[in-house]
Amino acid sequence: ASYIKEITSGRAGNYLIFFPSHAFLKEVYEVYRETFYEEEREECALQEEYMGESAREEFLQKFSMTESGGRSLLGFCVLGGIFSEGIDLKQDRLIGAVIVGTGLPQVCNEREIIRQYFDEREENGFDYAYQYPGMNKVLQAAGRVIRTADDVGIVALLDERFLQHTYQRMFPREWKDYQVTTCHHASFHVGEFWKRWSEGRQGRLKPPEL
Repeated sequence: ASYIKEITSGRAGNYLIFFPSHAFLKEVYEVYRETFYEEEREECALQEEYMGESAREEFLQKFSMTESGGRSLLGFCVLGGIFSEGIDLKQDRLIGAVIVGTGLPQVCNEREIIRQYFDEREENGFDYAYQYPGMNKVLQAAGRVIRTADDVGIVALLDERFLQHTYQRMFPREWKDYQVTTCHHASFHVGEFWKRWSEGRQGRLKPPEL
């Protein structure tokens, strides 16, 4: 919850925050509302566990309304769910995504069968059964931010496992200049990113890359 506040405070706009499960989402959402929520600064939208078509449209419709310099919109969603793929939020409709966790699927018989299949062929079954599908969900969620060549935004990965080589080897080449930060320094790094972007728009600096 602290990370979410530090990251989204850097610039007013629309953000999606992705969690590995509805239970974890609701737990952090409640902490955020109790500890950091400021009604005059932001609005929070919550992905419910069961949402009909009208509820989904209402959720997405909120992101069509951008207020430069106004209140932020924070959408709390589930990783791998209906809002982490197949939606197109271009330009200022989405300026950031916060991804909590590596997206690993839950252990189940099907996953264990896949793991055993590759292990028996002297390959890393865990990678095929869990790590690759999980990272695919992470990439899909991150991909909501940059939809056109003109889009600029923040992608924050909140999990120390992303610092491991096994995950970094799956990073797209655009992520090679990622910045490692802590909760105490996140707002500074985010602020520097948007400062550089603003100066780039004014022609003083090259705009930052994702």
